[in-house]
Formats: sequence, C-alpha cells, structure tokens
Amino acid sequence: MPALTHGNLSATPLQDFVLVGFEGGPETQALLFAVILALYTVTVLGNLTMIVVITLDAHLHSPMYFFLRNLSFLDLCYSSAIAPQTLANFFSSSKAITFACCASQFFFFSFFGTTEVLLLAVMAYDRFMAICSPLRYPVTMCPSVCARLVLVCYCGGLFNTSMQTSFTFSLPFCGSNRINHFFCDVPPLLQLACTDTALNELVMFGLCGLFIVGTMAVILISYGYITVTILRMHSGTGRHKLFSTCGSHMTAVALFYGTAFVMYAQPGAVESMDQGKVISVFYTLVIPMLNPLIYSLRNKDVKEALRRLGQKHTGP
Repeated sequence: MPALTHGNLSATPLQDFVLVGFEGGPETQALLFAVILALYTVTVLGNLTMIVVITLDAHLHSPMYFFLRNLSFLDLCYSSAIAPQTLANFFSSSKAITFACCASQFFFFSFFGTTEVLLLAVMAYDRFMAICSPLRYPVTMCPSVCARLVLVCYCGGLFNTSMQTSFTFSLPFCGSNRINHFFCDVPPLLQLACTDTALNELVMFGLCGLFIVGTMAVILISYGYITVTILRMHSGTGRHKLFSTCGSHMTAVALFYGTAFVMYAQPGAVESMDQGKVISVFYTLVIPMLNPLIYSLRNKDVKEALRRLGQKHTGP
C-alpha cells in the first residue's frame, strides 16, 4: 500500500493492531481471566434464561416482558462482542487483532450498546404508561406499537454505529499500533491516529451526548411522573412494590448511563484510558450480568414462570 505523509512524517498504514489489555504479572493475569470468565458465564446463563423463560411462558407475553427479552438479547450480544476476544488475548503472546476484526468488533459493540440505551428509554416510557395511564395502556402499548418502538431502537443503534465506525476507521493510523485497551473502542483508537482528531471527538461527544442525554431525559421524566403517581396511592403495599421495582430499574439505568457518560460524552475521556479500562469492565461485563437479576430474576412473575417450567419438565 502507498505510504501516507503527515507533515514531514511518512509511514505505512497499519494492517494490525495490538490490544494491550490489562497490566500485571502472571498471577494478576490469571485472576483477571478468572473474573472475566465468571462474569461472562453468568451473563450468558442469566440472559439466555430470561430469553427462554419469557419466550416459553404465556403468562409473560406482555409489553414489559417483551422489552425485557430484547434487553437480555442485547446484553448477551454486546458482551459477546467483547468478552471472547478479551479472554483469548490472555493466552495470546502477540494479542494482535486485524484492522477488519477491530472495526467489526467496534461496530457490533456500538450497535448493540446504543440500541440498549434507546431501549432503556422505551422501557421507562412503558412503565410510565402502565402506572400513570393504566386504562389506555393496552391500546397505547399494543404488540404492533411495541414492535415498532424496538425497531426504532435498532435503527438508532445502526445510525450511531455507522457514523462512529466510518469516522473512526477512515482515519490514517500510521504511528503506534498498540491500543491501550482490552477491546477496540473510539477513545484509544483516536490516540493512534496521525492526523487531527478534533472532528472525530466532536462527533463522538455530540452523538453520544445526544443519545445519552436525550434518553436519560425521557427516563427521568417518566420516572418523575411514576413517583408522583405512586405517592398518591392509598395502598402501602402497592407503593412499596412499585417503588421497589422502579428503584431496581433506576439503579441499573444509573450504572449504565453513568459509565457510558464518563467514557463517551464528556471531554477528557480520550486521555484517561487507564481509568477507562476499569469503567469499561462495568458496562461491558458487570452490568449485562446484573441486568437479569435487577430487572427480572427478582420479579415474582419470573420466579413463578421458572417454577412452572421446572414442573413441566420434571412432572410425570
């Protein structure tokens, strides 16, 4: 390939990257491998369980569980875009990843991650309609509307990842090929570009800020109305149940949005990749593992569905 010239520097475009991953000796690496493997295993088992249970149990065929099933699918997909490669790199001496594989990894991670951000806003709107407008809920959130809302989420995810991938991987990478991260992501890749990346950073902060702030506004407004409605209830048991559910949802949302905002939607993220690795572990591995527990497995309906499925397979 022809050489690229940047000022007085002439260099050959990179064909492969090296994922630096986590620092530390053999014992630290073995511990990190075990932790990541455990997190990913629980993530796969938990989210697959939710998908199977919601699909097979007719009692869970409602809008809320339709969205939860899609959430489990997205958690499974975007953690799978990262974890297998990360685990394999612990046994690789070179830790190399091709340019095409790096772009593909980022594309799918960004696609599923952005789609989940939008889906969390849709789920908050669903709870708002169910609690604040229960009489209109069956019409407002009919199956066709739910399907269209999920489709909009996927289209939004595709738009964001297409923009981010095209802007990032069209840059000339002709310096170091060592990505100071455990997967291919925009902030560490921008550090390797041998050209001005101000436009790329603006696009990243702009798009991510738009998605994160916009959807967070929908969530906060929805839960604000939900809180007011719950406080007006006369039943103490009902208030406690709804507050418990909403509190669990808001905990998951705060963790996901907080880590995403720190990484992508505020200046200075590109220069702090050591801290970024720790933050990234949370939204790529920890949160997808926790979501089935926070959203569903603590839910009485899901527990009863698991019991019914168990009796069906163990009964005479």
